[in-house]
Amino acid sequence: MRYLILSDIHSNLEAFEKCVNTARGHYDEVLCLGDLVGYGPDPNAVIEAVRELASLTIRGNHDKACAGLTDAEDFNPLARAGTLWTREQLTPANLAWLQKLPSGPCEVSGIELVHGSPRDEDEYLVESYDTAPAFEEATSAVVFFGHTHLQGGFVSTPGGSSQPIHCYGVENGCTLKLHIEQGLRYLVNPGSVGQPRDRDWRAAFAIFDSDQRLVEYYRVAYNLSATQEKMRKAGLPEPLITRLQFGR
Repeated sequence: MRYLILSDIHSNLEAFEKCVNTARGHYDEVLCLGDLVGYGPDPNAVIEAVRELASLTIRGNHDKACAGLTDAEDFNPLARAGTLWTREQLTPANLAWLQKLPSGPCEVSGIELVHGSPRDEDEYLVESYDTAPAFEEATSAVVFFGHTHLQGGFVSTPGGSSQPIHCYGVENGCTLKLHIEQGLRYLVNPGSVGQPRDRDWRAAFAIFDSDQRLVEYYRVAYNLSATQEKMRKAGLPEPLITRLQFGR
């Protein structure tokens, strides 16, 4: 089975459509690690597309905040502004769907899906030294997570050390093929579809082949200017608009 793994779309329809179109024909099912909304200009269109496409979607912290399940008081002012704007845009049906999204961890075919980490859906796994509790809590050798908007992840050896997984940029396409080895444990981040923060503005996703035990990481350019123009017309904060082109 080949899974298209998407995370942190953040209402960026152009980036989402580019990822799906690029991956078309190379996957059997779609799994989404949360944060469909927040920041971007197309919350309803993204939700409706994911609802139709994904076999499983778990919630992210922005999904909770935009659905009114949390108050967004811990968000920075820009993220809070995007949250309040999104709440005003959501249709009743899409709001209800967001509110009912499951939290991770969820298990699919022997892999574990979380938004932040296996022990806390809102935890950030940014550095190798952050990962020991997450590896201890994980119930699968392979965990897919998002939340940080950083493509890559971590691998833990039998000795207990954790090493980062680095994806190296190419013009467009596959940045790394990661073979899942027996005896090792993995925290795999497909990267952010709509809001990358690794200084690469291009949309990120991954494809996992459970039979071949292979993760393929991808980066693809999308119509960034169209997304930015929509954000300006919506009156979203200018820093949210400009940061997209810098991947941070």
